[in-house]
Amino acid sequence: MPQKIASRAPVLSSRQRWLALVVICAAELLVVLDNTVVNVALPSMGLQLRSSISGLQWVVDAYTLAFAGLLLAFGHLGDRYGRKKVMIVGLAGIAVMSIGGAIAADLGQVIAARAAMGVCAAAVFPATLALIINIFTDAKERALAIAAWTAMAGFAIAIGPTAGGFLLEHFSWHSVFWINVPVAVVVLLAAVAVVPESRAAHVGKYDPLGITLSIVGITVIVWAIIEAPHQGWLSAVSVAAYAGGALCLAGFVWWELRSDSPVLDMNLFRIRRFSLPALAIAVGYFSMFGFLFMITQYFQGVMELSPLQFGIHSLPFAVSIAIGAPLATMIAQRIGTTAVIVFGLLVMSAGMFIAGQVKVETPYLGPVLISMVLMGLGLAIVQGPATESIMSSVSLDEAGAGSAVNDTTREVGGTLGVAVLGSIVASIYTAKVGPKIDAIPDALMEPYQKAFARETVVSVIEIVKAPTNSIFAAQKADLVYSMKAASLEGFQLASFVTVGSALTCALAVAIFLPWKRPEGESVLLAWR
Repeated sequence: MPQKIASRAPVLSSRQRWLALVVICAAELLVVLDNTVVNVALPSMGLQLRSSISGLQWVVDAYTLAFAGLLLAFGHLGDRYGRKKVMIVGLAGIAVMSIGGAIAADLGQVIAARAAMGVCAAAVFPATLALIINIFTDAKERALAIAAWTAMAGFAIAIGPTAGGFLLEHFSWHSVFWINVPVAVVVLLAAVAVVPESRAAHVGKYDPLGITLSIVGITVIVWAIIEAPHQGWLSAVSVAAYAGGALCLAGFVWWELRSDSPVLDMNLFRIRRFSLPALAIAVGYFSMFGFLFMITQYFQGVMELSPLQFGIHSLPFAVSIAIGAPLATMIAQRIGTTAVIVFGLLVMSAGMFIAGQVKVETPYLGPVLISMVLMGLGLAIVQGPATESIMSSVSLDEAGAGSAVNDTTREVGGTLGVAVLGSIVASIYTAKVGPKIDAIPDALMEPYQKAFARETVVSVIEIVKAPTNSIFAAQKADLVYSMKAASLEGFQLASFVTVGSALTCALAVAIFLPWKRPEGESVLLAWR
């Protein structure tokens, strides 16, 4: 397999290097923010477009699925044709596809636009870290630049709900798409002006079969999970989809192990300091994306908060990530990565367990707030040291591959989190609420209103606002309470699944990842 060797960066002044970093981080911010900002708009979309929970899941997963599936492919294209060039094409695509999402007239068009945005985001994201590594050749400057890149990703994830809440307080759900257009155009023009081009001197052959097998396998499994509440978890269609997806992924692994130019070097997973932290990141994002999907419905459906109120109430989650990430990396350098990752997974488990105990009457200042703080801290504690371990366990020539695997496992974990946890909630909610909805006379509730109420708790917003004869006020209140309670029963089971996943991962890391701190200093702490 031909070795990928980064081309020499043009000689830039210190001012030019840091200006380029600002632009690159702005591109990263745009891509990562699109991962989370749309969550706040889901209830508004659901109300206007009459969407089921599975439809809202696809709004989120269409982006992350396309993003995850094509990260490795676009990383290869950037190595071959130029990272700046590929990033600029991706930014232009985000601007165009965001317009498509903003003018979408139905849910299918929104999902298609989100999928296309995910494709374009996959062109942008791998180029950002590769460009930074190429631009900053001094070890201390590179460490600072990578730290800034890592911090920006965490900031974007955390601030998404607040930014989305601000937009929806003043505009419609279309604004979460429109806002991308001027930002993408400005970043694109700035990238053309200040970011230097770089590419690999030697690049292996393209691997279309590997890319196809991975995308088809993941997509089929995610589809089966999201549609399981409607098709049946063990129906013939679902089982066939599980088997077909698993077969494609098994074929992907088999092909990558035998290919001369694999899109994913499977041998990297033989390195324990690489594979186990990658697993921890996947589980962390499985939990985080699922958690965000659920609390969006909780705050706006159960607590009946506005989008802006939801954003404000989610700020402790953002602050926890911002505080925890840098501290965790520094502590890991003192006591070792293993202890910190295990601790972070345990903190996440505690947060999700507490979240699963929330009832309709539970106040925000209590279990709800504590669960968000613990979830944010847990994710931050896991992400920093795990990323550092992944990047430190590979050589500089393999840094691009290490970064790509880190990004891909994160997005796949997030995609599965929304699919699995969202479908668990949908199954329980529909089973509990369906009979009550069906018993309501058509004279009091239109069939389309029943169908929507049967699918998602966000329909509570519409039911509460609808005028009702005082004779039926008590029945209406009972229905609303039942809908909220049913959704929280689903949240509880979903939280237990998350707790089990995190604890299992913590046990695997504790047993198989070396506890002794590796020799040498972290590449992320070289700035000191």
